[in-house]
Amino acid sequence: MKKILFLLPALFLMACEDALKEEPKSLVVETFFNTAAEVETAASAIYSPLRNTNMSVYEATLESQTDYAFGRGSWAPLSDFQGFNDANITRVAGLWNTFYLSIRNANLVIRSAPKGAAISPADVAKYVGEAKFMRAFNYFQLVRNWAGVPIRTEANMDDIDLKRSTAEEVYALILADLKEAEASLPDNPAVAGRPTKWAAKTLLADVYLQLGQFAEARDKADEVIKSNKFSLVPVVTKEDFQTKVWGPDLVSTSEEIFYLKYARQVSQGNYMLWISNHPNTKLFNFGGAYAVYGDASNSVYKAWDDNDLRKKLWDIVDFGLGATTLVSSKFIDTQAVGQNGAGNDDPVYGYSDVLLIYAEAASRAGNGPTAAAMEALNQVHRRAYGKPANAPSTVDYKLADYNAATFWDLVLRERAYEFQLSGKRWLDLKRTGKAKAVILAAKGKNVVDKHLLWPIPVSEMNYNKGLDPAKDQNPGY
Repeated sequence: MKKILFLLPALFLMACEDALKEEPKSLVVETFFNTAAEVETAASAIYSPLRNTNMSVYEATLESQTDYAFGRGSWAPLSDFQGFNDANITRVAGLWNTFYLSIRNANLVIRSAPKGAAISPADVAKYVGEAKFMRAFNYFQLVRNWAGVPIRTEANMDDIDLKRSTAEEVYALILADLKEAEASLPDNPAVAGRPTKWAAKTLLADVYLQLGQFAEARDKADEVIKSNKFSLVPVVTKEDFQTKVWGPDLVSTSEEIFYLKYARQVSQGNYMLWISNHPNTKLFNFGGAYAVYGDASNSVYKAWDDNDLRKKLWDIVDFGLGATTLVSSKFIDTQAVGQNGAGNDDPVYGYSDVLLIYAEAASRAGNGPTAAAMEALNQVHRRAYGKPANAPSTVDYKLADYNAATFWDLVLRERAYEFQLSGKRWLDLKRTGKAKAVILAAKGKNVVDKHLLWPIPVSEMNYNKGLDPAKDQNPGY
């Protein structure tokens, strides 16, 4: 069933995507964007650049820069925090191109769908809202890693030479797009993996959190919580996490808000399993590159309670880096059909995101933790210990034990445990200004300033004459 639900749109768009990529002007608007089905096909092309292997590479790049994980092979220099070497400059240049290709495909929908002769206003609003959600999502990745970037929209997408906009201008576009998406997206996805208004509210909450607009982040997350549409999947063992929360056979779960959908099809699966697994674990039938790994001697791992089921998702595997080497078993699939043919979805935003955004934002908006903020955090924490999420338990944190600063640290620690392999920890450390202190304490490494931003690709500088390499390149590159 999972293959039918997700892959029919994906297979239908393949020829279309090639045309969009190679000869965008050859697709005549009058003949291609006339019907809802044609616009849906075009909207599907927005996801393809991300789904490929690129989102997994992006998340692995971010994971290599955390306090609890290390990069191996070509990712290893990222764990030195001294800036990007040639291999990683090339890697992030590919990610830059990925995000802009997805943006370009979104711009095609935004510009052309309203001109369709045989599509209803409601369908136009829905697909334009979806395209604006995805455009905002891509710009959110760009601005957090590169700061200000050129803004390409439906109005200027044919222009080559564009100046570098400020981060503030990029965020203004993101917020405007998400507010429109929130108003026009459906309550439930027509097809698994397409965004809803709840996904827009969740992404809005995350953007507000990034911007330090804590009351807005709190309120938007609270809307999702109070919808009562989502809940954490109960678990009692680490295997439940592997199969019932992130398992390869799942179509959807009660906690899914916005996931990138994958299936056991050649070139249609999740590449993160190849990146993170090791052949000795036999949890992925194509072995694995174990390019992101941990170490049991690391202070983050040592301080982590052994009874937390999420800690058990790290297995000790000695593959030549030492007897304390850890490999993640968060994602498993023993029936995959290739290195990028695993069925596990990528949990970009789930209900635990909403609960932890709410917990942090509510506390920071009120200059200290509230009972509701503590309850939101405790729901995630209880589930991690195999307890019912909505009932008080023996593992609960107590409100009286925390002030504003210590509760903030508690939420950030819970986020680190909850979102491993999701590429969120490094962005959290940068967002909160804690990156240098945390990395030094955990790894004994000094983070140089230039490592905090990624280099703008030389190819972009050469192509876009609106950029001045002497002025617009990020410092240190």
